[in-house]
Amino acid sequence: MTAPTATAGRPLLLLADDCCPPLLREPLTAVQAADLARTLKALADPTRLRLVSMVAAHDGGEACVCDLTEPLGLTQPTVSHHLKILVDAGIFTRDKRGVWAYYALRPGVLQALADILATSPQQPHSEEGDPG
Repeated sequence: MTAPTATAGRPLLLLADDCCPPLLREPLTAVQAADLARTLKALADPTRLRLVSMVAAHDGGEACVCDLTEPLGLTQPTVSHHLKILVDAGIFTRDKRGVWAYYALRPGVLQALADILATSPQQPHSEEGDPG
């Protein structure tokens, strides 16, 4: 599966294997930093974090808006808005089936983000003042 693209053709989600090194191994370019920030912004919302958790934990790992509105206590348009942001950021996939759209966590996306944010094995993290 290829990464979703922005209108300018740049990937919206940087996967560690595709184009973005772990932050502590080498500096990000300005473009990488902007794209990664867009992805992190999409996750930096309590409703969207709940949606990621709810969809991932749902039967079959996918859910329809109709499965999400009641547990969130939000209207369908509001939930759809948050889902669109997650799809545009490359975090969710969207599969249209008749009148319903089903959302699923894009395979490997959370691990890719974890890999980008992880401490590189070549540069172990140490606290200031830690003799270790």
